[in-house]
Amino acid sequence: MPAEAGPGAARAKRPGGEAFWRETLGGAQRFVAPMVDASELAWRLLSRRHGAQVCYTPMLHSSVFVRDPKYRQEALATCAEDRPLIVQFCGNDSQTLLEAALLAEPHCDAVDLNLGCPQAIARRGRYGAFLQDDWDLLHDIVSTLHRALSVPVTCKIRVFEDVGRTVEYAQMLEAAGCQMLTVHGRTREQKGPLTGLASWSHIKAVRENVKIPVVANGNIQCLQDVYHCLEETGCHGVMSAEGNLYNPSVFEGGNPPAWDIALEYLDLAEKHPCPTSYVRGHLFKLFQHCLCLPENFDLRSQLATGSYLKEFRNTVSELKERYLPFHNGEKPWMGKSDSFNLVLPPWLCQPYVRIPPEEHLKKMEEKQNRNADINQYGEDPVQGEAEKENQDGGSHKRPRESSVESTESKNMSRRKLRKLRRLKHNPDKIFGTRQGVEKCVKCPNPSGTKCLNHLCKACCKTLCYVEEQDCPGHRILIKTRRETARRYSALDKKAHELSDNSEHPENLEAAVPDNAELIAPAKSPSNDLTDESVSVGAISVEDYVPDTLQYQATLEHKNF
Repeated sequence: MPAEAGPGAARAKRPGGEAFWRETLGGAQRFVAPMVDASELAWRLLSRRHGAQVCYTPMLHSSVFVRDPKYRQEALATCAEDRPLIVQFCGNDSQTLLEAALLAEPHCDAVDLNLGCPQAIARRGRYGAFLQDDWDLLHDIVSTLHRALSVPVTCKIRVFEDVGRTVEYAQMLEAAGCQMLTVHGRTREQKGPLTGLASWSHIKAVRENVKIPVVANGNIQCLQDVYHCLEETGCHGVMSAEGNLYNPSVFEGGNPPAWDIALEYLDLAEKHPCPTSYVRGHLFKLFQHCLCLPENFDLRSQLATGSYLKEFRNTVSELKERYLPFHNGEKPWMGKSDSFNLVLPPWLCQPYVRIPPEEHLKKMEEKQNRNADINQYGEDPVQGEAEKENQDGGSHKRPRESSVESTESKNMSRRKLRKLRRLKHNPDKIFGTRQGVEKCVKCPNPSGTKCLNHLCKACCKTLCYVEEQDCPGHRILIKTRRETARRYSALDKKAHELSDNSEHPENLEAAVPDNAELIAPAKSPSNDLTDESVSVGAISVEDYVPDTLQYQATLEHKNF
């Protein structure tokens, strides 16, 4: 929006509410959630290929977005196929959020405010779900963005325990200028092992009491969940997060082999580069059910230590070779199941189902009781460990990933283990040295690029000290400093002689050194002494009876 255009002009140019959902978003029903370190461009394009209609960027920190051009450039990476796109920000200052949104609005179709993040970092930064109690601040933020932006403002929230308070919360945001509301049907306490099921009844109540479009978030693991949620809540669309990460085809209703999706994603990641950690995280989720099997622990370790797309491709290819005969029916799959429910084979993309919070709490209580029982063997740690293993029903813990399975490797630091893994995968590569840099002739360290002696700084300093040399490349001036010290030593000696002879003027002229420059450099451009004035610099011989205190101050000023 041009600087001279007012808020009214911006609001007139953009569709809002139902019109925004229908015209700009094309009446979309299938949304992919904003996910930190997981909603990068390559993954968004993959999701769009498999049924997603609207995607969000990862949550962006508004203050960092404003002050860091590199962060901004990476966050706004997009292309023509990546639309409709909504950029999500977090923050707690209306002006900072506005400044960030103004920078982002030319590259997106809407700006979303994150009011749902429940993580500890959001608590420390006071954003996300930890702003839901400060309604005055939220009203100010949303209204400020709504008045100034040329694109709609949307919000993603979590619910309160009380349905009525949740409805009032949604109505407040609508009144402030929110044009579309995504409601995650969980409270901010429902996270991690305590996630549990989302409450669609809370979402339905919000939908029935606001006039803007509502998107339901939570419990979307397959295509049937999409239809069921739309029917039960009456929302305009549904949003998937974990369901999309474990099966990008969730909106297509398919369960393709994980290697097909993985290779397609790697092709996109090669075309649209992103951090290696993002790629690794996606592959771990796609192959979650395979990598949990003991026979694949080697590939799990290989994937964990990979650093290049080529290495990831090799791991995916090995998994494909192991399970392709089972997928094609050439070998029978003898999967184990303790129920009569249909269980998909592990190589197919499928949802990750968390255990209920009640079961998690029960397991934690049992674990605490076991630990309390094991403490009675404190005087015999070997017996205690054996008892613990017996009570656990055997040790099922995956061995620690390291290049050397020994007591020594278990005591190594993570940094050392990472170095050993890199050496294992790249035995011919030299780590920790700069490529193409000449080595010091006396030690393995790289030499200075401007060093005349072809030495590293430490070796060069030793050589210059012993042989009284200078090295401009390393800025070592031992020879120069020693010569300066000698000149000032001569100055000190002559000054004392002059002081001793000041009581006998007839001996003063004899004490003046032949080379006046040793005592003090001339202040004129030329250092030549004239016959008319026998002087030391600008000081005549008659006046050169130094004051002791002044002379000492001069020496201290020169650090001699």
